[in-house]
Order: sequence, then C-alpha cells, then structure tokens
Amino acid sequence: MGRPSLGDGEGLWLPDSNGIHMMFMKFPIDAIFLGQPSADDPLARPVVSVHRGLRAWTGLVPFVRGAHGVLELPVGTIEASETAVGDLVRLG
Repeated sequence: MGRPSLGDGEGLWLPDSNGIHMMFMKFPIDAIFLGQPSADDPLARPVVSVHRGLRAWTGLVPFVRGAHGVLELPVGTIEASETAVGDLVRLG
C-alpha cells in the first residue's frame, strides 16, 4: 500500500496470511497463496491457490484453506511463469 506499482521481478511476501484485500492499493496484482514449508526443503512451499489480476480497491480474496502465506506479484507473473496449484515455490 502507498506504492505506485511493483517493478518487474519485485514482489511482497506476507507470511501467515490466508486472505487479502485490495483496499488502499493503487495498482492491480497477481497473488499466489502458499502452504506449509516442505519437510524436505524448509524454503519450498506448495501453491494452494492462484489469483490473477486482482483489481485495485475492489479485489478481494477471502480465506484460502491451507494457505500459510501469500506472494503479491506484478500482474502477468502467474501467466508468464505458468504457476499452478500443486507447484512448489522456493523462497530464499
């Protein structure tokens, strides 16, 4: 919030989040909800939900079952990366 945009390659990690809203946001985003860390790799988390093009002020993602964090990314990131539920995302 308060920023004019996210640049290419930028994002925001919100740990322990299982729902988000777009109030006070000035730009749309993609959101990837991630589950608990993998037992084999504590930096890897499964994708449990993907949300493309959440609009500023009006986008809302209510609670996502199994989510333990969310990545907020520039619009188009999910499509470009072909990220899907079940993929593993490594943070770090």
